[in-house]
Amino acid sequence: MRVMGVDPGLTRCGLALIETAPGRSVVALDVDVVRTTAEEPLERRLRAVHAVADEWMGIHGPDVVAIERVFAQNQVSTAMGTAQAAGVVALAAAYRDIPVAFHTPSEVKAAITGSGRADKKQMTLMITRILGLQKPPSPADAADALALAVCHSWRAPMQGRVASHSAEVARTRAGFEAKVAAARAAVDSRGVRGGSAAADQERARAAARGMARTKGVRW
Repeated sequence: MRVMGVDPGLTRCGLALIETAPGRSVVALDVDVVRTTAEEPLERRLRAVHAVADEWMGIHGPDVVAIERVFAQNQVSTAMGTAQAAGVVALAAAYRDIPVAFHTPSEVKAAITGSGRADKKQMTLMITRILGLQKPPSPADAADALALAVCHSWRAPMQGRVASHSAEVARTRAGFEAKVAAARAAVDSRGVRGGSAAADQERARAAARGMARTKGVRW
């Protein structure tokens, strides 16, 4: 499976591509950083990010795109720019029918280092070891993009198993509820038929008693 990792941003947007092998083995295939300046109009900055991301998808053909999920930050403008960059990358993937997965920074840190509070230095060190790189990827956005791709490649199988189990549980529950509903309907139906038969029998007895009295027979 080929996973494209994206660390979204307007000033620097990290892009990375890895390929998974059996087990937890992963290989880095490519890494890049899209740069734009604050002096450029917003729409042109977003167009630049979209264009490079789309070109990457066309060249590398990833099976899935993993993007960092934006969360609330102290600087609202930074968070907004990050969300916008993530949006145009997700849009590029959607046009190519490539699935998109989002992971929070803490999920990525936990997957790579075992701690959701790891700093960038620890992250860079671990991703360098995991991928067997000769030197740490630079800038940090490149390392973050690689970490996102690795995180998804390790988490996706487990998420798939959990989703499959949840779907199986839902199907089993739906089948059980259908059987219970059918059993209740059958009981209700028998009750209605039973009540009708009893009424018929009572009417027959009443008619018989009436006939007996007309003939002088004591009932």
